[in-house]
Amino acid sequence: MRFHGNIYKQPNTSTQDLNNLANKFLIGTSIDQLPESQQDQARNLTAEIFVVQQGNVQVAPIHIEPAGSQGSSGQPGGGGGTTGSGGTQDITLPYNTTDEGDFDVFLPIQSNGLTAGNQTNQIQRVNTYVSGTTLGNATAYLVPPTGLTIISDIDDILRVTKIYQPAQGLLNSFARPFTPWENMPDIYRNWSYSIPTMHFHYLTTTPEQITRNYMQFIYSTYPGGSFDTRPLNFTNADETLSVRKFLLERVFETFPNRKFILVGDVSNSDIMKDYPQLAVDHPNQVQCIFLRNTTSTDNDSFPYDTSGFKNLNQETYMFFKHADDLTNLDIENGQCYNQSIAQNLTFSYQNLPLGAGKTPTSTNGSANASSTKTGAAASLGGGSTGALFASSAAFLAVFWMML
Repeated sequence: MRFHGNIYKQPNTSTQDLNNLANKFLIGTSIDQLPESQQDQARNLTAEIFVVQQGNVQVAPIHIEPAGSQGSSGQPGGGGGTTGSGGTQDITLPYNTTDEGDFDVFLPIQSNGLTAGNQTNQIQRVNTYVSGTTLGNATAYLVPPTGLTIISDIDDILRVTKIYQPAQGLLNSFARPFTPWENMPDIYRNWSYSIPTMHFHYLTTTPEQITRNYMQFIYSTYPGGSFDTRPLNFTNADETLSVRKFLLERVFETFPNRKFILVGDVSNSDIMKDYPQLAVDHPNQVQCIFLRNTTSTDNDSFPYDTSGFKNLNQETYMFFKHADDLTNLDIENGQCYNQSIAQNLTFSYQNLPLGAGKTPTSTNGSANASSTKTGAAASLGGGSTGALFASSAAFLAVFWMML
């Protein structure tokens, strides 16, 4: 079983200090202008950011026991797994935390009534409790060596974030309640019902200590599943930009005989690079790639690069506009492309400012920027798009580095 997390202490910060700190993350508004419930969320998230990591300390013993439920697919137990038939035990990790307070290690556990992974196709679910804390609890998923796993991004594919609109993106992350994007919960619920042995793995590059809202949102809205987040020891610019690839490669290497469906959106440059490269590096493992094209539905001015898909079989990937585009696909047997969703893809940078870039043979609303403008790279923001993109990207990079 893989155990990973972060140990930190939370300073006793006054409400006024939290308000002042929260205001640094809000654009065009301040915390006192928000509804009371949003003020509380902004203060809570700010408190989670300004913590003191505990480096080189021992992790308290971890208790494991069967998990009755986790997730919200409408199935018994919440979907994404079954209650383990045993496994109760206590584990002590062999290493202290890193300088940043992280710990991440694979350890053998005693079966104690659990079914061996090579003797079942079911995902077994157990709870873990860290001694001496109320915030160190989690649900672990024991995944067989073969089967089908969905690796899903969260922002702007499972929830409305609008990271490409910085003011809205920060409000949606810091203050507003997390809201599902369209009817994606129904899509995932249907996949969980129709393929009961499917494993859901949610991967976000949000820093570990501020992902509590993400987990609560997923488990109350989507099928239960495992989580990957950004370790705090990924701190410089190069590491920050490569963390998704690092996390993805580790999952693929851990399960070399499982097949994967990758879900994300075009506003993430790392996804646009890493997903097609995984299909090249692991051609027998990547079953489908689904990418929401935010530029065709939202005022998203971020350029995105489709060149990685040039040599991939069109039947293995699909750019889509709406959640319903994913209905009626037999993903279990490798049907990844809805023929009714036009692609007309050019393999280059799309959505460049001032109309720069290649023009496809015809226009459409899925793979390219807009169904009403000619050219895959049609500018959505007029002459100021380039400046808007540059300032937004720089601001977001600084914001995530601050975390």
